[in-house]
Amino acid sequence: MNSMTNPSELKRERTPDEANIRSLVEAFYRRVDEDSLLGPIFSRELTGRWDEHLAKMTSFWSSLVLGTKGYRGNVQEAHRPLGDIEPRHFARWLSLFLNTVEQRYEPAAAVQFMEPALRIAHSLQLSKFGWDYQIPAEQQELLAALRRQRTGADEPEPRFPERPAGEPFPAKFVGKSDD
Repeated sequence: MNSMTNPSELKRERTPDEANIRSLVEAFYRRVDEDSLLGPIFSRELTGRWDEHLAKMTSFWSSLVLGTKGYRGNVQEAHRPLGDIEPRHFARWLSLFLNTVEQRYEPAAAVQFMEPALRIAHSLQLSKFGWDYQIPAEQQELLAALRRQRTGADEPEPRFPERPAGEPFPAKFVGKSDD
């Protein structure tokens, strides 16, 4: 797509495949690179490595959506060195990604990208900001809506039980003493 093409004029794909996933990744990261909040971070981290990153992200999304199993990496470890990431960066990343997916895929296909994106963001946010970090309500609601769209269920999935502050996991570990 050249910069003169209006995204609303794009033909929305019904089914993801390797070629349209690559196009999605390229379009999304073009938007990230041009974004005033995210662009400087990505530019700093990926200067001289954009082609490698785009290939890796194409492999990543192909593995998630198509089951190709071509991605080799650890999402948590890849993002750990980014010390200056704040909640607003996640919100912008999600907004740009979900919007790009929505423009390029029919709803049933878009869900295949949106739900994992929200789950990954959730995981990265908890890893980055701690177990007590509250995922924004809008993000939780969007994930519930996508889940309902995928499953056809009228009721959202049950939420995790509340846990006391500072308790990272609501289960006893085998071999751990109580004192």
